[in-house]
Amino acid sequence: MTDAIEVTTTASSKDEAQRIAVALVERRLAACVQVQGPIVSTYWWEGKIETSEEWRCVAKTRLQLFDQVEAAIRQLHSYQTPEILAVRVAAGSAAYLKWMQDELTLPSGE
Repeated sequence: MTDAIEVTTTASSKDEAQRIAVALVERRLAACVQVQGPIVSTYWWEGKIETSEEWRCVAKTRLQLFDQVEAAIRQLHSYQTPEILAVRVAAGSAAYLKWMQDELTLPSGE
């Protein structure tokens, strides 16, 4: 098991998704963020079923940075309740995982 995680969020536009991606990478909270879309999401919101076109951001980061990644997404996001989900990476290419480690800033005190 590694300490690598992928954090997913969705945004209402390609521009918003790209702003989130650039901010996470510039702040070294993510080594890479992939923006995918458009996708169509169907979900419950305020008691009714909604369908929206969205753009998915998948950030490659470390578990220790999750709180900072979450805070940055919340700061930059237009949604009241944005999707922010982290999934552990069970295994990966040693070279890629090393590259990720080298590109990420550790939280203070680590």
